[in-house]
Amino acid sequence: MKKAFIALTMLLVLSSATILQAATLPVVQSPLKNIAVVGTLTNGTFTGTFDITRFAKQGANLVAVGRLVGTITTTVTDPVTGIVTTVTKNVNQLVSLIVTAGNATCEILNLQIGAISLDLLGLQVDLAPISLVITAQSGPGNLLGNLLCAIANLLNDGNPLTDIAGLLNKILKILG
Repeated sequence: MKKAFIALTMLLVLSSATILQAATLPVVQSPLKNIAVVGTLTNGTFTGTFDITRFAKQGANLVAVGRLVGTITTTVTDPVTGIVTTVTKNVNQLVSLIVTAGNATCEILNLQIGAISLDLLGLQVDLAPISLVITAQSGPGNLLGNLLCAIANLLNDGNPLTDIAGLLNKILKILG
């Protein structure tokens, strides 16, 4: 009975310490909120922000789904009078944007050999540590890199885009 009381007391002390520690943690702004978006149109510009709410697989693509909010500013010239007018339009809509990776790499081989010292019948051979790292660079025009990255990922289970979308959605939930 006395041991159970001590265990319960320790549990209460530890849980209240955890609650107090969690209450003092700073609030971290999600890097997937308020992403600055700036674009150029034929006769104007777009300025706004994009908030990613989730990731999904659409066909063969990974997409970021979220809300795009901003302003389109265009200039219109009247062909008769030549008067230039600036027109602004507010944008607030859900969009899906394809997520692309810029020049992804995948590690093919990482070989680390420590220093070697040999004494061969009076001949001393000392070899410094060797570090050999081979990475494949994937992307347009990188045929060998694309092939080696594809081969390196053959044994991965499941659909990679679905897995990546699931992991990114878990990260979004953690970030709040």
